[in-house]
Amino acid sequence: MVVVYAKKIDGKLEELGRTEVVLNSLNPAWIEKVTVAFQFEIVQPLVFHVYDVDTKYHNVPVKTLKLKDQEFLGEATCVLSEDPFLRISRIVESGGSVPICKTEVVNNNLNPNLETPMPECTAVWKFTWHMQFGLLQDNPLIIECFDFNSSGNHVLIGKLQKSVADLEKLHKDRSGANLTFPSSHQGHEKVLKGQLFVDQFCEKQQYSFLDYISSGFELNFMVAVDFTASNGNPRSPDSLHYIDPSGRMNSYQRAMMEVGEVIQFYDSDRRFPAWGFGGRTGDGTISHCFNMNGSAGAFEDPLYLVQVINTAAEIAGQSISYNRNKYFVLLIITDGVLTDLQETKDALVRASDLPLSILIVGVGGADFSQMEVLDADNGRRLESSTGRVATRDIVQFVPMREVHSGQITVVQALLEELPGQFLTYMRSRDIKPHPLHVAPTSA
Repeated sequence: MVVVYAKKIDGKLEELGRTEVVLNSLNPAWIEKVTVAFQFEIVQPLVFHVYDVDTKYHNVPVKTLKLKDQEFLGEATCVLSEDPFLRISRIVESGGSVPICKTEVVNNNLNPNLETPMPECTAVWKFTWHMQFGLLQDNPLIIECFDFNSSGNHVLIGKLQKSVADLEKLHKDRSGANLTFPSSHQGHEKVLKGQLFVDQFCEKQQYSFLDYISSGFELNFMVAVDFTASNGNPRSPDSLHYIDPSGRMNSYQRAMMEVGEVIQFYDSDRRFPAWGFGGRTGDGTISHCFNMNGSAGAFEDPLYLVQVINTAAEIAGQSISYNRNKYFVLLIITDGVLTDLQETKDALVRASDLPLSILIVGVGGADFSQMEVLDADNGRRLESSTGRVATRDIVQFVPMREVHSGQITVVQALLEELPGQFLTYMRSRDIKPHPLHVAPTSA
């Protein structure tokens, strides 16, 4: 049997409830629930005492059992806490609200210091995100605090309504604003003890992707193609590298054409470095990064991506010292399972500091679960073998078999995150678009 207590401020224990007695079990699973009222504004320590109930008491109601007559086995403690996140919405003309951003989820923390950079936003405070408001200083915002639930049914903890000007005033006054919770009485709200503080506040102009491109910034495209043996003999119609006499493009050609046709308009010389990996070159050596100039004589295994990523990263890194107008995009087209997953993660974490994005297209029917890990679309950034976390997400992975069965093209699926990755890099380095000089017109 388990007895649940609340630990009060003075250290005393207040009994909240008891489970049923589970007979003759070393690993009991209790069914009886103990309901605890959650209070957002205070920390609620809980204490669990486990007892071995003597057999002569098995037919006695648990509420009447005298604990001193039972064998005390041990205790456990925890704090009743939330996994909070904030959602900020603006009020529209119809009277409804439209969400404009939300923070990350902070696990088991009643005093969260939220630190997710939000590329959509522009006022920064120390729930550190950047919020871009297409609204006036006095336009109201609804700030809601939710308890995260993996089912998607998030529970409202409290909310408040403030304008950008109000948030700035909170910062200047070093004061907090109480959250409220809707009351059962119509039109009334319960004022909670939990408060929102604005530790930092600044406003800055946020430039768009188009602002950079129109002022002379370029995307430099690079391609890396998988030549490992799993692609099959290129002379066989079943091969992913098969050159069809009818002119029909294979998956590799199609991916390069679709992405290249879009990227070329952002590159002044429209000349793209192209490498192969996993092939045997003319001198008989296996290379995991060689120039695609007809030097691949045979397909080999295994599949390594580190060398092509490092080569692209080196090019991107060298450009920083002489030209900050360039941003590099590496397209990797592959059909296989990675042999060097952790080494690839390490390379991507290092490259996350550079003006580089990596697009990966999966062709064929292989298991691409490792590529999904590299994409990090679960909200968790990649971590290296030394524990370093990626500065930003630079990878977008798309399996061609899934895209072509839907309504969007490979290029749409691949490039949808690229402008955001570009902007995250430029903003993190405080790189601004060049002023546009308009030539005077003659009368």
